[in-house]
Amino acid sequence: MKAMSPVMLTPLAVVFGLIVGFLSAEVWNDAERANAAVIREAGALGTVVLLAASSPGENEAQIRALVRRHTLDAVSEEWPAMARQQTTLAMTTAADTRALELALSLRPATEAQSIAQREMVSALRTALDARRERIIVSRSKINWVKWTVVLLLAYLILLTIAIVHSDNRTTAAIAMGIFSVAVAACVVLIASHNRPFTGQISVAPDPLLQVMPKE
Repeated sequence: MKAMSPVMLTPLAVVFGLIVGFLSAEVWNDAERANAAVIREAGALGTVVLLAASSPGENEAQIRALVRRHTLDAVSEEWPAMARQQTTLAMTTAADTRALELALSLRPATEAQSIAQREMVSALRTALDARRERIIVSRSKINWVKWTVVLLLAYLILLTIAIVHSDNRTTAAIAMGIFSVAVAACVVLIASHNRPFTGQISVAPDPLLQVMPKE
């Protein structure tokens, strides 16, 4: 076994590092997309609430109530479903449909109200687009094939380390232990970001709650 050259570790380590880097970039990109979608949705809903003040009659109260219902549904129903990856794009709430219908049915009496109506419809569409974006991102994850490749490469590197240092068990044990801890740290880091809406560092609905109208 001593005939194996330590140079074998270099290509294995390079391939392992590249794959870990690609997986890290993938999960962090998904986390950033999820955060951006939630912030964009909250910003659009906040705009709707502000523009509702210029709506004629009792429409302001109705729009505020619908925005509040959208937020409550998102927090109580959609977030747990996204954590379980059970959401679908077909999950359009009645509050969203009613809010868009109400905004389109407004009869502005002034030019200012007409402008506010157009901006409100645009903000509602932005909020719905952002909602669809976070639902799509919530279903992203690293598949079992990628995990298998990472673990297989880690095993091959450990085996190579053991062969290269087969004449010194203490050195082999220390080297294998250091690499094992490094692999475990990489796996934990990637797994913790694997599903953006699951876990202790998941994307929270706080931005939506901050713009939610009070009763």
